[in-house]
This record gives sequence, structure tokens and C-alpha cells, in this order.
Amino acid sequence: MQRSELSKYNLPDVPGVYLFKQGRKVLYVGKATSLRDRVRSYFDDDLIATRGPRVVDMVTKADKVSFETTPTVLEALVREAALIKKYQPKANVDGKDDSTFLYAVITKEEIPRVLVVRGKDLFPRGDTLRAIYGPFPSGTQLKEGLRLIRRVFPFFDTANPVGTKSKHHRAHMEFNTQIRQYPRVFNAKEYRRTIRNVMLFLSGRGKELRRTIEKEMREAARDERFEDAAEARRELFALDHIQDVSLIKQSTDNIQQTTELEVGGQKLEATRLEAYDTAHLSGTNAIGVMTVIVDGTPVKKEYRTFKVRGIKKNDDIASLREILSRRLNHPEWQFPKVIVVDGGKTQKKAAEKVLAEASVKIPVVAVVKDERHRPREVLAARAAGISEADAVLANAEAHRFSLSRHRLARSQKLRLK
Repeated sequence: MQRSELSKYNLPDVPGVYLFKQGRKVLYVGKATSLRDRVRSYFDDDLIATRGPRVVDMVTKADKVSFETTPTVLEALVREAALIKKYQPKANVDGKDDSTFLYAVITKEEIPRVLVVRGKDLFPRGDTLRAIYGPFPSGTQLKEGLRLIRRVFPFFDTANPVGTKSKHHRAHMEFNTQIRQYPRVFNAKEYRRTIRNVMLFLSGRGKELRRTIEKEMREAARDERFEDAAEARRELFALDHIQDVSLIKQSTDNIQQTTELEVGGQKLEATRLEAYDTAHLSGTNAIGVMTVIVDGTPVKKEYRTFKVRGIKKNDDIASLREILSRRLNHPEWQFPKVIVVDGGKTQKKAAEKVLAEASVKIPVVAVVKDERHRPREVLAARAAGISEADAVLANAEAHRFSLSRHRLARSQKLRLK
């Protein structure tokens, strides 16, 4: 294969895995921070000096390159191991003692642990293992990778089995309490979910893992389990920035106090959403609410309640126009990236008209409900640059807050804005 042939593959400047092939046969699997730069390096003049004759022979025999992109370098690491295990490419495994490779394993215990094991130690303990992942060409990178994964999905990695009263258990719980991932009381059901997520990640099924968490987030929002929904949202955010450990340690309070997060020394703009909902009092007077969500976390100190004035009975469109207009009269309140409204195309267009009249350019997303008031459809989420799950979570929080304000308003007079 020649360097001039690379242009037809349009290799991107993103993380991923690449495969050198001869026909359908896989000769070599590698990972990259930049697929474009890494694959190009195999055609440098000093390749034999830097990589050795085995790699030069592989490149000479190869007649094509394929690749898969990954969201992060860490996912490229685990995907590389999965593909090496699947194809056993000669340039990866020939001439190497399998006993020296490192593997990640899940123990078959009541409280499973995630461990690093050498190939020579796998089979003597095979009956005690639930899952095996690898081989990983770099033991150092595997250990660093597990350290990062543990920040997102906290697992036990102690040398000895864990019981809920053991010192290993207490040490683990203390660690995870410090990084705000676990309560002090061990939750077996939640830990099984953690191990499931770790297994999906280590098997290179990052897309499936994200879909699973997104589904759980939507279900939690629908059932008004807002803490669970927010936790799922934080996991998704952490997965997309998994190489930046300091980000994952950010507390909820820190997120609420700023719309920028520091990631690897750089400022990352947080996603701020505002969601609106209305509730009618005895079928006549209405109240409207505004809730604020920053990166999946409710910022309750910025919630607002409005008393709707002069609107005829049950006119949701007019109520929405009024509360949104009054919100825009407060430029000191930071504007969001996206506004989420409850309803369909009519509510969406009404909100867009109010914004246009005020010369404010903010995209509007609408959450359509079914006859049981469950999310049926989300309009324009992707065009607004957010996920449908984010929109559903914001809408559900606005509905919850609206109902709580409605109950309070019926029992006492509110000082409304």
C-alpha cells in the first residue's frame, strides 16, 4: 500500500480505531487520538527504524484501510482490544507471549470487582470470572483507562473479595463518597447497574451504553424521578469528556453557580435550558412557571413563578405568550441556549413569535404529550442542538414545578412576579 492511496479514505482528525487489511483479512488493529495523523505515520520514511520490520511488512502487504471513529480516546482503547480479540491480527499477536498481555476482568461474586489480570493468570481463575476483556497491548493505558472509567461508574477494584462489612467495602464507599458518586449506604441494585455499564463500556459497545442510559433518563423524567434523571445526564456528559477527570469531579453546586465548566484547562460552555408550563386555578386564573436546567441539573434558585393576568379561561397559548413576554423583560436573567415549551406546533410557533417580536434569537423545542400526559413526540430538538432526552427532562421538571406551585396557590396567597 502506498501513501498516495490514503486520500481516498478521507481519514478524520478524531479519535478511533483503524484496521490495515489484505482483502478481507485483518492484518493489524490500532487506536489513535487522530485517525488521520496516526495512519499517515505508517508511511513515513523512518518507519522501519521506529516500528520495526514486522510493521513494515504488514504495511507492504495491506491493500486497504478501514476505520471507526469513537467519541473519546479511551473508547478507542477498549474498541482496539475488542477487535484484536475478534480478529487476532498477526502483526498484533505474532511473536508475543499471550501470558504477558493484560486483561480487564469482572469477578463472579455477589459484589463483583473489576480487576487487571495477566494472561498467564486467567485460566487458573477462569471459573471465578464473569467476563474477560482484552488483550490490551498497553498495560499502563489499561490501568489509566480503568481509573477514568471508575470516575464515571464507581466499582470495587480491591485485591480481596468484598463484603458489606469489610474494610475494603468501607474504603471503597469512602472513595466514592468523596467524588460524589455513591451514598454511604451500599445499594446492591444500583451497583448491578454500574457493573452492567462497565461491561458495556469494556466490550467496546459505547453507543449501546449511551442509548441505554438515555432510555433510563427519559423513563426517570417521565416518572418524575428527577434525581435519577439528573444522574443519568451527568453520566452521559462524563462519558463524552471522560479523558478530563477534573470535570467529572464537579459537584452539582458548582454546575449551578456557573454556565462554564473547566475541562482540561479550557472553558467549556454549559448547556442552559429554560422550560415553561402553566397551571390553571379552579379553571380561571392561571400561573406560569419557568425552570432552569444546566447540563441536566435543575438550578432551583433561578426558577420563577408568574401570575397570568387578564387571560380568558384555559387559554394556554395566551398564557404562554404572556409569561414568555414578561420573562424577556428581565435581561438581567441570563438567556438560555434553548427554550422548551409544553405542547405542539401551535405552542412552538407562539413562543417563536414572542421571541421574534423581541428580536431575541433562541431556538424553541416543544414536547408533545399523549392523552395520559406522557411525552409522545419532541419537535425540533436536534435542530436546536440538544437531545430529545434533555428536552423531556426539562419539560418534566417544569410540569412538576407547575403542579407544586398550583397546589400551593390553592392553599395560600403567593407573592408572584
